[in-house]
Amino acid sequence: MSHSLELLIAKLNDITRRAAEQAVVLCKQRGHHEVDLEHIFLALLAQPANDLILLCRHAGVSLEGLREDLEAELQRETRHSTRPPVFSVHVPVLLEQAWLMASLASPQGRIRSGHLLLAWLTEPTLAQLSVQTSARLRQLPLAELKHRLAELTSASPEAVSEVPAGSAEPMREGAFEGAREGARAGGAGAAQPARTPALDQFTTNLTERARAGQLDPVIGRDAEIRQAMDILLRRRQNNPILTGEAGVGKTAVVEGLALRIAAGDVPQVLQGVAIHALDMGLLQAGASVKGEFENRLKNVIGEVRQSPHPIILFIDEAHTLIGAGGPAGGGDAANLLKPALARGELRTIAATTWSEYKQHVEKDAALARRFQVIKVEEPSEPVAAAMLRGMAPLMAQHFGVQLLDEAITEAVRLSARYISGRQLPDKAVSVLDTACARVALGQCSTPARIEDTRRSLAQIDAEAQALQRELAAGVHLALEGAHLASHPSAHPASHAARLDALGMQRLDLQARLQADEARWYLEQQAVQDILALRQRAEQHAGGLSEAERTELQGLQARLAVLQRGGQEGGQAGMPGSVQGGTHADAPASPLVPLQVDAQVVADIVSSWTGIPLGKMVQDEVAAARGLSAALQARVIGQDHALEAIAQRVRTAFAGLEDPCKPRGVFLFVGPSGVGKTETALALADSLYGGERNLITINMSEYQEAHSVSGLKGSPPGYVGYGQGGVLTEAVRRKPYSVLLLDEVEKAHPDVLEMFFQVFDKGRMDDAEGREIDFRHTLIILTSNAGSQQIMQACFAHDEAAGGAVMKAPEAMPDADTLTEGLRAVLYKTFKPAFVGRTKVVPYYPLHDDVLAEVIRLKLDRIAARVQAQHQAEFAYDEALIDTVLARCTEVDTGARAVDHILNGSLLPAVADHVLARMAQGGRLQRIHVGTNAQGDFTFQVD
Repeated sequence: MSHSLELLIAKLNDITRRAAEQAVVLCKQRGHHEVDLEHIFLALLAQPANDLILLCRHAGVSLEGLREDLEAELQRETRHSTRPPVFSVHVPVLLEQAWLMASLASPQGRIRSGHLLLAWLTEPTLAQLSVQTSARLRQLPLAELKHRLAELTSASPEAVSEVPAGSAEPMREGAFEGAREGARAGGAGAAQPARTPALDQFTTNLTERARAGQLDPVIGRDAEIRQAMDILLRRRQNNPILTGEAGVGKTAVVEGLALRIAAGDVPQVLQGVAIHALDMGLLQAGASVKGEFENRLKNVIGEVRQSPHPIILFIDEAHTLIGAGGPAGGGDAANLLKPALARGELRTIAATTWSEYKQHVEKDAALARRFQVIKVEEPSEPVAAAMLRGMAPLMAQHFGVQLLDEAITEAVRLSARYISGRQLPDKAVSVLDTACARVALGQCSTPARIEDTRRSLAQIDAEAQALQRELAAGVHLALEGAHLASHPSAHPASHAARLDALGMQRLDLQARLQADEARWYLEQQAVQDILALRQRAEQHAGGLSEAERTELQGLQARLAVLQRGGQEGGQAGMPGSVQGGTHADAPASPLVPLQVDAQVVADIVSSWTGIPLGKMVQDEVAAARGLSAALQARVIGQDHALEAIAQRVRTAFAGLEDPCKPRGVFLFVGPSGVGKTETALALADSLYGGERNLITINMSEYQEAHSVSGLKGSPPGYVGYGQGGVLTEAVRRKPYSVLLLDEVEKAHPDVLEMFFQVFDKGRMDDAEGREIDFRHTLIILTSNAGSQQIMQACFAHDEAAGGAVMKAPEAMPDADTLTEGLRAVLYKTFKPAFVGRTKVVPYYPLHDDVLAEVIRLKLDRIAARVQAQHQAEFAYDEALIDTVLARCTEVDTGARAVDHILNGSLLPAVADHVLARMAQGGRLQRIHVGTNAQGDFTFQVD
C-alpha cells in the first residue's frame, strides 16, 4: 500500500473505515484479486444506516436493486485467486476526490459515505464506471446532492459522529423508555444515536448484524431462547448464564435471540433492545498501565447505562471475568460488574463451559447468585441435522457448490460416531464445511492423484539423473562394495540395475498420468455441463424441457461411468493417444467432484480419524444382520455364544430393546484363551468401525472400595478433581464403542454396584456432575468364575487314556444347561442383582479340531503381514498345523498356547532366515515353513 493511500484511508470516519475493512473481507471470501468500488459500496449497503442509504431512499433508488446490480458486476470478476487482495486503481481516485469534498465541508475532513457516493458520480472516469455498474444511479439528483448534502444527511449516524464532544445535551430522566418507544415506532421522533466509543471499540452489536443478515439462522434452540427471555424479563436476578460443553451452541442461543429481536418476534418489552457482545481479549489488550483496564470496563458499563436504547451485554467465556484486570476477588472484572448487576442497571447474558462454571464462577457465591443457569445440552442427531439444514444454503452459496441432504445426515451420523472430544453440532459443521471446501477446490484445481503422480515422476527423474552422473564419473565402482555390505536392502546390485528399475517405474507412472489426465478432462467437461443444466433449471420456473432433461440424464450416466474408473472410447475432443480406456490402477473415486454428497463427507471423516472408508460407510443394519457370520470368521469354536450375542445385538439395533439401556450387557464366563477378548475385538470391528473403538478396563486394578473414584473421577477437594475418570471420560469421548470390563470378578463389590444404574438406565454421573450416556455402548464383562465347573462338564474320565479327556462335540452339554449349572457359582462370586442384569454367555474349552482352525487362522495372519512388509509369499505345510497342535499340551491355556509357540519358536526362526537372506543382497520372494520327522520346524527362503 502506497503512503498516499495510507493517508487517504486514515481520513475515513468510523463507518466508512468499517466498510473498507468489510470490503477486503468480502474480496477474500469471493476469491477476487482486487478490492474494487463494488466491494466498498456493497459493504456500505450492508450497514443498518449511513449517508448512502439515506440518499438512495431520498431519491427513491431501490436498495435491493442496487445490491443486485453490484453483485452482478462482481460476478464478472475472476474467482479463486490465491494471492492477497490489493486495492484497484479506482480506489485511490475515489478516496482522493471524496477527501477534497470532505475537507471543504467540515474542518475535520473525515470522509463520509455521502462523499464517496458523490465522488463516484462526479469524477469523470468513475462516473462512466458508475453508469455501467447500475443504471439506477442515474435516479440520484446530482445537483441537489452537491448543494444540499449536509442537509439531506443530517439524520445519518455519520452526522452525529461529527458532533464535537460536550455539545450533546445531558440525558434526561426516563430517556431509556422514550428511546425504546421511539425505536418501536420508528418515526421521525426516534432518538438520535449517541456517541459510544467504548462500545464501538470493545463490543460487537449482534442485533445490527442480525438486521444486516450477517448471522446464520438458529434452529433447534427455541426452548433455550424462551428460557433466556423469561430470565431477562425478571425484576431481579435477570442475568442468564449459558453453560454447556464447547461446541454445543451457547453463542448460537444468543445469536438466535438477536435474530428474534431484529425480526420483532419478542415480547414488547424486549423490542428495540440491542445485544452487544463484549470482547474480553480486546478489553485487556494493551491495558498494561495500572487502572487502564478498569477505566475501559467502567466506560463500557457507563455507556450501557446512558444509552438511549436498552442494551444487553453478552460476555462469552464468562469465567475469564475472574482475575481479569486484577487479582481474583480484588479489582478484577467480576467485582467491577457486581454492583451494576446487583442494582439491575446492567443486564448481561454470560456463557461458559460447565467445568469452568464450577471451577471459577460457582466458587464466587456473590457472582453466581446474580446469574441464573441455563443448561445447553448437546443436540440429538435429528436436531443437529435440522440445524445444519438451516446453514446449508449459506454454505452452498459461499462455496458455489451443490449440497445434498444426504451429506448433512451423513456428516451428523459419522461425526457423532467417530469424532471424539468434540460436540454436535460443532463437529458436524466442521465436517460439512471442509467437504464443501474440498468439492469447490476439486472443481477448479488439479486432482491430488495427478499431482502425486507428477511429483513421483519428478522424484524418479531426480534420482535417475544422480545415478547417471555417478555412473559417468565412475563413483559407483568405489562405493558399490561398501554400500552392499552395509545396506543390502537399500541399494540394488548396481547402478545400472537401479536405473532399469527406475525406467520401468517411470513408464508405469507416465501411463497412469496420461490416462488420469484424459479422464480428468472428460470429467471436467461432464461436470460443467451438468452444473450448467442444473443452474438453468433453478433459474427457470418451468424447469428443464424434455430434451434438456434427457440430456442431463445422459450426462449424469456418462459421469458415473467415468468416476467408476471407466472411459468411453473415442470421445470427441479427447487426444487420440489416450483413447481406448484408462490405466488398470485407476481408482473408483471421482477426479472432479460434482456435488457434496455422503461419499465426500465419509472421505473427510476417514482422513481425520484414520478409520478405513469401507468400515465407515457400511450400512449399520446390514452389519447387524451379518454380525453372526462376521464373528464366526474371527472366533472359532464358540458358535453358540456368537449366535446368542448376535441375536441380542440385532434386537437392539432393530429398536425393540429398551431405548434407555445399553445396546447389550454380556457376561462372558469360561476358561482362559477360548476367545472372550477376541469376541469383543470382533464386535468393535464389525459394529463400530474398528478395534480402536474398544475401551478396555482391567477390573483387577479396582479391588479397593475407594478405587471407584478412578472410574468416575475424583470428588471435589481431592487430587485429580476435574480430570475425569478412566471409565466416564473414555465413554464420554467415544459413546459408540464396545466397553470391555476384563476380569470383573476381581473388582470390589462396591465398585460393581456402581454399574447397576448403567445396566438399567444407560447413564452415569461423573464426579463433576456431567451425565455420561451409555445407551450406544455395548458392554462386555469377562470372568474366569465357573471355569472349573465348565471344564468338569466338558471333560470325562477315560480309563484307557488314564485321565480326563474332552468330550466329543456332540456330547457336550448345551449352552442353556451349562448356564443354569453356572448360576450357583456366579451367585457366590457376584450379587444376584448384578448377574440378573447381564446376559450370561458360557465359553467352551477348545477341542483339537477347533485349535487346528485357530492355528490356521493365525498362520494366515502371519502370511498377510509378510505380504504387507516384504511383498513375499508365506506358505506352510499341513503338517506344520499338526506339529503346533501337538505342542499345545496345556488344556487350561487354550489358544494362548498357540500364540506362545508361534511367537516364541516359529517367528524368531523365520526372522533369522529372512535377515540372512537380506544380508546377501537378494530380494525376498517366498518363505516356506514345514516340519521334519523329528517334529522340528524347517524353513526355505527364496
